[in-house]
Amino acid sequence: MSQRQMKLGFLTHGAGMTKWMWRQPLLPSDASISFPFYRDLVKLAEKAKFDFFFCTDSPYADADSAPHNMCKLEPMTLLGALASITSDIGLVATASTSYMDPYNLARQIGGLDMISGGRAGWNVVTTAVAGAAFNHGLDESWSHAERYRRASEFIQVVRGLWDSWEDDAFIYDKATNRFADTSKLHALNHVGEYFRVRGALDQRRSPQGQPVCFQAGASGDGMAFASRFADAIFSGTRSYKDAQSYYASVKAQAKAHGRAEDIVVMCAIGPVVGSTDEEAERMYRELAELVTLDDALHYMSVTFGGHDFRGYDPDEPFPDLADHVGLEAYQSTALRFRSFAQAKGLTLRQTAMRIAQPRPQFAGNPDKIADIVEEWFQTRACDGFILGLGTPVMGIPNFIEMVAPILRKRGLFRSEYEGSTLREHLGIPFRENRYAREREAAQ
Repeated sequence: MSQRQMKLGFLTHGAGMTKWMWRQPLLPSDASISFPFYRDLVKLAEKAKFDFFFCTDSPYADADSAPHNMCKLEPMTLLGALASITSDIGLVATASTSYMDPYNLARQIGGLDMISGGRAGWNVVTTAVAGAAFNHGLDESWSHAERYRRASEFIQVVRGLWDSWEDDAFIYDKATNRFADTSKLHALNHVGEYFRVRGALDQRRSPQGQPVCFQAGASGDGMAFASRFADAIFSGTRSYKDAQSYYASVKAQAKAHGRAEDIVVMCAIGPVVGSTDEEAERMYRELAELVTLDDALHYMSVTFGGHDFRGYDPDEPFPDLADHVGLEAYQSTALRFRSFAQAKGLTLRQTAMRIAQPRPQFAGNPDKIADIVEEWFQTRACDGFILGLGTPVMGIPNFIEMVAPILRKRGLFRSEYEGSTLREHLGIPFRENRYAREREAAQ
């Protein structure tokens, strides 16, 4: 058995974060608002001992949005319902530091953590969708750099609030009328650039110390933020060499911040798993055939902060965009797309279609997929994988039912959960209360 075992999570966008995914024949048209759809997938993953389910979100929708963003379940509501019918699998909610309030968010994630018995996680995002500002009383969105400054203060406030009560503060002694030891209650009294939060939080400490914080930034600001604050990093799919480089870089940055190297790096992949290579190829082609040029241009437009590509000749070379285009949205992805098109000498049409439905790196029969993920894992390109991006509807169930048993047989993935909390699943240490730690250090 391998001492180091990979971590596995999954996400689903329901009806799809692209305009074509919802058209898959096997996918329920109302998947984004179908509790049975989420319930069945989560129960299947829990039976297979997956670490967590990852729920994405976006605080904006319009007539041009992808189907999932037009009509979906709010993450805290969905995960709260899933917590009541599961017992082990982690539940991770996406929530924005750009447009939410830290005190309310600390209560929401903390409440989910109590309901689930210590299985909650928070995917910390800095919302890049420009239209979201208009839903939150602003005339324009935050700049890229300011989003991360705000996020840094936001997460420190939330974590401070999660430490409001020390672990043993609640006594519950009816005979002596002692509900809690209030000497172990701490107001945060935070005054910063963006927030003024007194505290304390009206919740006891988490069974895992604090909920697990995920982050997915790949830009310079994003990596700096993740290496400083994240417990686990959600890394976009890259080439094998790029993944190895990213892994080494973020681990080194975490160490430079005085952190242990137990930060978990997970690659997002869209596995196409068939019983044979031929079946996997057919699944990929069926999905690729759903993509129209207009859909592909829209998908690229979102990445570039709403830049309209439909006014260009699609059969001319990829346009020479101004340097700033895309830098205030999904910066690292926009830069990667631009470099890809220029390096390959592609037309706009070729670029859009390849980006919209790229040929997946993780495609083929179950043994082939197991070989690839084992290589990435064993050679430190990642600590595990999050399944779901661009995946055919059967991609996740097929991986769970066909690939996971092979990984388990090879000693690369668990047969049983090691504990009851998400931190225990991921091998991330219990987060100690800061006030208790300071008291112990002073003794």
